[in-house]
Amino acid sequence: MANRKKNVSASAARQQSLHCTNISENVSKQRLTEIYSKFPKVIQKLVDNIETEKELKHLGIEKIPSKESIIEIIGDIEIILFPGYFGSQDVNDESLHYSIGLNIFKLFQKLSLQISKSFRHRCASEHYKLCLDCYNKGNELAGGFIEQLPAIRELLCDDIRAAFDGDPAAKTLDEIVFSYPGFKAIFVYRIANCLYKMGVPLLPRIMTECAHSATGIDIHPGATIGKKFFIDHGTGVVIGETTIIGDNVKLYQGVTLGALSVPKNKKNIDNPEKLNKRHPTIEDDCVIYSGATILGGSTIIGKGSIIGGNVWLTKSVPPYSKVMAQQNKLLYLKKQKK
Repeated sequence: MANRKKNVSASAARQQSLHCTNISENVSKQRLTEIYSKFPKVIQKLVDNIETEKELKHLGIEKIPSKESIIEIIGDIEIILFPGYFGSQDVNDESLHYSIGLNIFKLFQKLSLQISKSFRHRCASEHYKLCLDCYNKGNELAGGFIEQLPAIRELLCDDIRAAFDGDPAAKTLDEIVFSYPGFKAIFVYRIANCLYKMGVPLLPRIMTECAHSATGIDIHPGATIGKKFFIDHGTGVVIGETTIIGDNVKLYQGVTLGALSVPKNKKNIDNPEKLNKRHPTIEDDCVIYSGATILGGSTIIGKGSIIGGNVWLTKSVPPYSKVMAQQNKLLYLKKQKK
C-alpha cells in the first residue's frame, strides 16, 4: 500500500513537472518572439546611422590592413633581428644565414601586402577608386624597410645595453630581451617609426597601439627618440607624436610627455606638411622619474637634467638642472593599543 502511494505521488510530480516545463517553454517562446520583434527597428536605425555618417562608412572599398597580420609581422621581425630568442626554429651558426634569408622573404611578402592594403584603403576612401600603383608602393616600401633592418637592430642593441646599465635588477641581457615591457614597447616603436618616416599610413599606429595594449606604454610612432633609450617598469608612460628625445635618456613608469590643449588643426600654417610641435623636447642624458608630467611643444628639458617624481612642468629648464616637487610634511601618530 505504501509503495502504491509512493508511485502515485511520483507520477503526479512528473506530470506537474511536465506541465511546468510546457508553460515555461510557451512563455520563453513568447518572450523570444517579443525580443525578436524589436530587432527590425534596431537594424533600420543602424543602417540609417551608417548612411548618415558618411566619413565612417566603410562599404564597397578596399579592406583595411589586418591587425592579426600586423601582429604576425612584428613577431617575424623579432625572429629576424633576434634569432634564437623568438620562434620555434632551432638556429645555430651554420643555419643562421639561411634562416634569416628565409624569414626575410616571408616578411617581405606579408609586409608588402599590408602596406599595399593601407595605401589602397586610403586611396579608395579619398578618391573613391582603387589605384594599382598602391601595390607597387607596397613592394617598394617593404623592400626599403627591409634594407633598414640592420640599422634598427643596432639601435635596439644599444637600447638593451642601456637597460642593462640602468637597471641593477637586470642580471643578463637575455632577461631584457625576453621579458622587459619597456624593451618590447621600444622594439615596436623602432619598427613603426621607420615605417612612419617612410610615409606608410595606418600600419605604424596599429603597431604601436598593439604594443600599448600589451605593455601599457604608449609611444606614438611619430616621436623622435635617440640612441640608448630605456623605460624602467614602464606602465603608464605616454610619449606624444612630436616629442623629441635625445640620446641616453631614462624614463620611469607613469611619465607623460604630452601636449597642452591645442586646436584640432595640427598643421603648420606656413608648412602644411609639417606638424606643429605640441610635445616637449628632452635633451641627452636626462632622467625623468615616475609620475612626472612634462607638457608643451616649447618645453625643453636641458641636457643632463633630472626631473623628480610627480613633477608638473610646462616651462623649459636649463641643462644640468634638478627639479623636485616640494614634499608635504608627513604627520606620524602613535597607534593606540586595544
